[in-house]
Amino acid sequence: MRQTWRMLAGRPDLRLVLSAGLISGSGDWILTIGLIYRVYAVTGSTVASALTMASSFAPQVLLGAVAGVFADRWDRKRTMIVADLLLAAGLLPLLLVHHATQVWIVFAVMFAEGAVQQFFSPAQQAMVPRLVPDGELLTANALAGQVSNVSRLAGSALGGILAAAGGILAVTIVDAASFVVSAALLVFVRASGRTASPGPAGGSVRARIAPIGDELRDGLRLTARHRVLRALMIFALVTSVGEGIMGTLFTPFVEHVLHGSSQEFGLIVAAQAVGGIAGGMVAASLGHRVRASRLLSWGAIVFGLVDLAIFLYPLGYVAVWPAVVGMVIVGIPGALCLAGLITLFQRSSEDSYRGRVFGAISTLEGVTILAGTLGAGYLSRFAGIIGVLAIQGGGYVVAGLAMLLWLKDRVGPQAVPPGSEPAAPPLAGTEATRAG
Repeated sequence: MRQTWRMLAGRPDLRLVLSAGLISGSGDWILTIGLIYRVYAVTGSTVASALTMASSFAPQVLLGAVAGVFADRWDRKRTMIVADLLLAAGLLPLLLVHHATQVWIVFAVMFAEGAVQQFFSPAQQAMVPRLVPDGELLTANALAGQVSNVSRLAGSALGGILAAAGGILAVTIVDAASFVVSAALLVFVRASGRTASPGPAGGSVRARIAPIGDELRDGLRLTARHRVLRALMIFALVTSVGEGIMGTLFTPFVEHVLHGSSQEFGLIVAAQAVGGIAGGMVAASLGHRVRASRLLSWGAIVFGLVDLAIFLYPLGYVAVWPAVVGMVIVGIPGALCLAGLITLFQRSSEDSYRGRVFGAISTLEGVTILAGTLGAGYLSRFAGIIGVLAIQGGGYVVAGLAMLLWLKDRVGPQAVPPGSEPAAPPLAGTEATRAG
């Protein structure tokens, strides 16, 4: 851990970005938990609560890949700052919500916030490799994962408290303030956010929009032809289906299989964040010594095995406490797996394509999570809650084993040189279009 602290001490830009993420991430969780709580309190409808989540999730499917194109066109630092300010301003209509008949405002705001977030996320992921040398990239991503889990833990706890005490007004003001503070911190980042291949300058709006399709196809073509990127996308596809299953059936699992209360459900969810924080510390300490491909592969295998243990133990013993312990444990390999996955995506894509790669991931995850969500609701009628949840754990084990074989001796601890894998094709005139 001393190496990690020394790295942070010498990387002020990374400290600023992580601090901004911690503050805005906590605000996001406060808003999400608080809104779900208040929407249900105001409407008494679980459907309205579900639509609140769906409204923020839909833009990931609709805009993820296209937003990645703009992350490769625009100054990434400026994109993050502007997005933060738009996210803060976009929350203000929530202050008008006082009755059940006005809940449509919540859906509209959550959709708009989700849309803006699609431009922020790929810009942030593409910016991280500029803040640290390649040898410290895995550690930086592990620390980012820790920040995400701390935000989740703190924001989830505060969201319910603020919603109960101050309603939608309180959670809205806190989240808006978190975005403003985040933007202020990002202003002081000294690393350049300018992309290597900016989009076309000048000309009509139509002339600027026209190349988007070509740029998107170039990014997807690179992902399909690059062996490592192709393998990682398959991994994301398999595991995201599992996450859709988990998101749909875990609440019924706790309620109907474990016979747990809502308070115990919150404890189980928080337990995984605790494990994720511990896992981030482990990943950060291993970042200088272990390959990212090993962290991804073994992290996924262990994650899947622990998940299987969590889902299957009620067949012989029904109690909540083993699930709490299991969720703490599973957070550790989960953090290792995520740090390895993001690092491999960053190292396997050139700077000018990085936004499109992460945009493609976002869209793929959105579509497959949706498929897993819908499939879980249908299959659970025939295979039962435990049987379908076991698919999630088994999927992680299979995907981890596949990556262990596929990535063996192909990805080392250092960056993958742009020419070491089949590169993007000559871009079918896209560069000429940009130059014009």
